[in-house]
Amino acid sequence: APPLREGLKLSGVGWYPLIALSVLVIVDELQGYAFFVLGPEMSSTLGIGKGALAGLSTLKILAITLATLPTAAYIQQKGRRGVLSIVNAFAWSGLTLLTGLVSGAWGLAGVLLADGATTGTVRATHTPLLMDTHAPSVRVRVLSVYRGADAFGNIAAPLAVAVLTALLGFTWRGVFIVLGLVSLAAAVVSVGLRDPGVGKWDTAKVREAVAGHQTTTDDIRLGFFEVCRRLFLIPTVKRILTASAVLGMFTVPLNTFFFFFLEQRWGLGPGGRGLFFAALPVFAIAAFAAFGKRGEALFQRDPASFVRASAVVLAIGAVLLPLAVFSPFLGGLVLLFGLSFAAFGLLGIALTMTILSIVPASMRPHAAALAGIFTAAVGGFGGVLLLSGAEAALGSTGAIGFLVVPGLIAALVLRTAAQTVDADFDRMVDELVEDEELSVLRSQGQHLPLLSCRGIDFSYGRLQVLFDVDFTVDDGEMVALLGTNGAGKSTLLRVVSGVGLPSKGTVRLDGADVTYLDAERRVSRGVTQIPGGKAVFGPMTVADNLRVYGFSHGRNKGAIETGIEESFAAFPRLAERRDQMASTLSGGEQQMLALSKALIVKPRLLLIDELSLGLAPKVVGELLEMVRRINAAGTAVVLVEQSVNIALSAVEHAYFMEKGEIRFDGAAAELLGRDDLLRSVFLEGATRGMTK
Repeated sequence: APPLREGLKLSGVGWYPLIALSVLVIVDELQGYAFFVLGPEMSSTLGIGKGALAGLSTLKILAITLATLPTAAYIQQKGRRGVLSIVNAFAWSGLTLLTGLVSGAWGLAGVLLADGATTGTVRATHTPLLMDTHAPSVRVRVLSVYRGADAFGNIAAPLAVAVLTALLGFTWRGVFIVLGLVSLAAAVVSVGLRDPGVGKWDTAKVREAVAGHQTTTDDIRLGFFEVCRRLFLIPTVKRILTASAVLGMFTVPLNTFFFFFLEQRWGLGPGGRGLFFAALPVFAIAAFAAFGKRGEALFQRDPASFVRASAVVLAIGAVLLPLAVFSPFLGGLVLLFGLSFAAFGLLGIALTMTILSIVPASMRPHAAALAGIFTAAVGGFGGVLLLSGAEAALGSTGAIGFLVVPGLIAALVLRTAAQTVDADFDRMVDELVEDEELSVLRSQGQHLPLLSCRGIDFSYGRLQVLFDVDFTVDDGEMVALLGTNGAGKSTLLRVVSGVGLPSKGTVRLDGADVTYLDAERRVSRGVTQIPGGKAVFGPMTVADNLRVYGFSHGRNKGAIETGIEESFAAFPRLAERRDQMASTLSGGEQQMLALSKALIVKPRLLLIDELSLGLAPKVVGELLEMVRRINAAGTAVVLVEQSVNIALSAVEHAYFMEKGEIRFDGAAAELLGRDDLLRSVFLEGATRGMTK
C-alpha cells in the first residue's frame, strides 16, 4: 500500500474532504457527549429522573434510526452527499445551541429528536462519501483517520465540558451554547465538500478494465426497498449487521448507565466524569494509528483474515469490559475500559470497511444506513432493555459486566463471516464484469437472449432446492422445462418472475439485470407467469378475473376491453360463463381463463406451470393450440410440464431438471433418446397411476 500522502494524491482530492468530514464528525459528538456527561445535572434542573433521561436518549436513538433509511433513499435519487453533509452540519449546530435553552422534558425531547435526525444522516452519508472519494489502496487508513477524529471528538467534548464546568463555572446551559458556537464554526469549514459520483474507484474502474474505456449502461435501477432486500441476501452483510447490533449495545446505552456508575461507584462529578471519558479516546487514537497501515495491508491481502481479526477484537473488547467495572482501582478501570473502548473503535472501522467493500457502490448508502439502524436501534434499544433488566437483578456493576455474553456470541457470529466474505466480494466483482461485458456486446450490436439465468442458487430457509442453474430463452422461442415432481421447475419459474429471489446468480432480460427486481416491475417489462392451479380468483366472476389481469394497462380501459374480447373469441366457453364465478368452472375452463391472461397482458415472456395437470386430452389439445398461437404472435414461452409427450410435441428446445440441477439442455428430439433421464419421469407417473 502506498503512503497515505501519495494515496490521497492518487485520489486527486488531497486532504480537504478527509479533513472536512473529520471536523464534522468531531463536532457531531459535542451535543451527544455533553448530554451524557451533564445528564445528572440536567436531570436535577429539569426534574427528569434517570429512567426518563435514558428514555429520552432512546428517543434520540429512534430518530437516528428513522433518519438513516430516508437519507439513503434521498441519496439514491438525488446524490448530493456533499451538500447534504453541509446542511446537516449547520442544522445540528443550531440544535446544540437550542439544547441550552430548553425548559422542560418536552422541549428536550424535541431537540433530541431533531438532533437524532441530523445525526442519522451522517451514517448514510460520510463513510460512503469517503469510500467513493478515495482509492481502494488507502480506504482503511482514511477510515482510521475519520474514526480517529471521531475519537478525538470523544476527547474534546468531555474535556470541554470539564473545562467549562469545573474551571470556568459554566452551567450545563452555558456549556451547550458554547459548544453550539464551536459547531457552527466547524460547519463553515465544510462548505467546499462535493460529491465525486458513485463508484468512481470501483464500478467505473471495472468498466474501464473490461471495455478499455468507460461506457454507459442502461441497466434497470433497483428501487429503495429492492436494494435493501438484496443486501439482506448477502451472507456477510447479515453477519456484520449482527456484530453492529452488539456494537450498539456497547455505545449509547452503556454510556448512559456508565455515567451513573461513575457517580455512584466512584463519586465522580461532572468534571471528573468529563476527564474520565476524555482519557478513553486516547487509547482509541493510539490503536487507530497502529492499525491503519497494518489493517490496510491485511485487508488487501486477505479479507477473510481481516474479518477473523475483527472477531477477535470484538471478543477482546467484550472480555475487558467486566474486568474494568470490577476493578478495585480507578486506574485499573481507566486502563481496562480504555482498551475495551479502543477495541470497539477498531471494530467499527473493520465492520464499515468490510460491509461497504462487498456491495456495489450504488448500494453503500443503504448498507451504511442498515448498519446504523442495527447499531442504534437493534443494539441501542436492545441494550437499554438488557441493561435495565440486568441492573434490576445484578446492580449497575453486574449489568455492565453482563454485556460480555452478547459480545462473545456476536464475535462467534462475526467469525463465520470469514467463510463468506471472499465469495461475496468475488460475486460482486463478477456481476460488475458481467454487466460491462454485456454492455459492450450490446453496444456492438451482438445478439443477447431475451432471458438468461446464470448460476442460480435458491433456498427455502436452509433447504437449498436450486443448484447453479443456467437457463436461457431467446426472443420468440418456446422451450419445455421437464423433470420429476420436486425437481425445482416451479421454483425456477418463481425466480424468473420475481416471486422468489435467488441466494446466488443473476437473472437478465435483454441483458439487463433484473435479479432483485420486484415481480410487479417485471410484469411491466413483459414477464407474465401462469402458476399451476393458482391462476384464477375463485370468488370473482370470469369477466372480473379478466379485468384484474389487465392491471398492467393501468387506466387504458380500451386495451383491457380489447384483450377481454380477444379472450372470449379464443375461448367461447368463457364468453358463455362471463358472469359465472371462476370457482365453479371446470379444470379445463379455469386453465382457459388463466391462459387468457396472456391475451390481455401480451407479454414478451410467458411462464406456464403445469398446463395439462388433471385435464382431459381433448382440453389439453385446445390449450396447446392456443399456446402455439400466442408463441407465433412473438411471445416467448416457457412450458413447465411433467408430461414428456405433451411438452416435447410443442417445442424444439427442452431442458430437463433433476434434484435442482439442469441435467439436459438441447433439442427436444435428442431428449426423447435419453432414457436415463426420462425413466424417472415415466416411473413417477406409473407410481401415481398405481396409487390411484
